[in-house]
Amino acid sequence: MVYNCSGYESIDTLRILKDVIDIYMPDFKFWDPEISQIYCHAEDYPQVARKAIREMVDQVGDLKVNKAGIACSGLIVRHLVMPGNLDGTYHILKFLKEKISSHTHVNIMSQYRPMGDAYKIKELSRPVTSKEFRKALHMAKNFNLKMIY
Repeated sequence: MVYNCSGYESIDTLRILKDVIDIYMPDFKFWDPEISQIYCHAEDYPQVARKAIREMVDQVGDLKVNKAGIACSGLIVRHLVMPGNLDGTYHILKFLKEKISSHTHVNIMSQYRPMGDAYKIKELSRPVTSKEFRKALHMAKNFNLKMIY
């Protein structure tokens, strides 16, 4: 069973899911609490996501695939690159490498598009540039994280 989530998960909930979930697939979008507060009104998102991802990897470990290359268990972290926030990307990738596992599988995503009220926030009023996305991919490769495309 795959648990695709925002990363904003309570430890109590995750502990209930222990031995039920095979693959955790959380997002980790923001490192800076101020940015998280502005973008999604959740200043504690970075702290909650860090704790949740630690709990997830403690439960299922690094990603394991079978002989056919199909994921069977483990952790895959999805990171949505945000416009003008490569510093956050750097810190998230560094955290994954140093505090979660040097074998963490990461999906770096570029598909942010401004929608709804996003145009009211200057930093969110544009999509991620191809240059920003390439830099994010380069960071992940420099940290030697396992990339999932």
